[in-house]
This record gives sequence, C-alpha cells and structure tokens, in this order.
Amino acid sequence: MKKRLLELRRKTAIEAATLLYWSHEKEYKQAKEKAAKILGTRNLPSNAEIAKQMDMIAENLEGPHRRDRLINMRKEAIKIMDILKSFSPRLIGSVWRGTVHRNSDIDIEITSLNHEEVYNELRKAHLEILKIEHQPRIKGNRNEESIHIHILLSSLDKAEVIIRESTGEDSPRKCEIYGDTIIGLDYSKLRKVMEKNPTQRFIPN
Repeated sequence: MKKRLLELRRKTAIEAATLLYWSHEKEYKQAKEKAAKILGTRNLPSNAEIAKQMDMIAENLEGPHRRDRLINMRKEAIKIMDILKSFSPRLIGSVWRGTVHRNSDIDIEITSLNHEEVYNELRKAHLEILKIEHQPRIKGNRNEESIHIHILLSSLDKAEVIIRESTGEDSPRKCEIYGDTIIGLDYSKLRKVMEKNPTQRFIPN
C-alpha cells in the first residue's frame, strides 16, 4: 500500500512538472492541484519533488543545449549586474541554481529606495525594457512593494530585475521550492563561478 502511494505521488509530481514545463500552469500550487485531480489523488508532492521531475524533463528534452544556455544566461547576468554594480545586485532563481529550462529567465535582485535610478541605469545601457510591475507584499506589520523590471536581451533571453526596499531589517528569505535560504550570487562570486565551474549547481542535496 505504502509503495503504491509513493508511486502515485511520484506520478503526480511528474504530471505537475509537465504542466509547468509546457507552460500549462505557471505556479507550483495550481500545477500540483491540477495534477492530483487528473490522477485522482489527494497525496500532493512537495515543490522540491516537482522541481526534481521538471529538472529531469528538461535534461531529457534539451540535452547539451541546456548547459550551453545556462552558461550564456550567466554571462548575460554578469553584464546586467555590471551595469547595476552600485546597487549590489544578486543573481537568484534558476540561473543561480543551475536548473534552467525552456521557460527560464534571468532573475537579478537588488535593494534600493529609488527605482527610478535603477530604471535610468538600464535605459542608459540601451536595454529593451518590456514592462514594469509593482507587486505589493506584507512583511511583518508593514506593507512593502517590490518593483519588477522586465527586460528583453539581444540574445532573446528575458531578464527580470527585482527591486526591493532597503530597510536594514531584512531577514534571510526561504525558497518556496527547495525550502532553503535564498543566498544567490553577487557579482564577484558569479565571476568566480564562471571561471572555475560555469555550470555549477546550487541546490540542496
């Protein structure tokens, strides 16, 4: 019985990963709920289980091209981070993790109280800005807002610069997928990775 439940959970993770990979769903929560409904189960897999299956799908379908794309996206990240160096940029997301797939973009997080300064630096570098989004979030007893600047690169990859308020009180954030702390890579650490092991992964064992 236990073995059968574990196998059903694995199949649910595969189904959810497939939905995410082919962009039929955008969020893990909706993907796992839809997968569970399709397979007629209430035994939902964790986000990490789904991520593992999506990683395997991407590896099987994209092959060596996937590693080449990771290297190129990290090179693009260095260029953007160089432009924004004065804002202490940090590479996060799948390009940091080393788990890129067909839908991945480059996520760079900075802290600033003036998003106009960030926007102007990107414009001065002649980067094509697709849109700017304001996303509210609740932190403790106060409301905060993060600014998301979406960029289209000449490589046709997309990047997202996430601007968060600098309060000096930020505690480490937990990853909603893997459950670990979001550390990311700053500019100097990313350059070292590119010199020593450009396809290095940063995922929990």
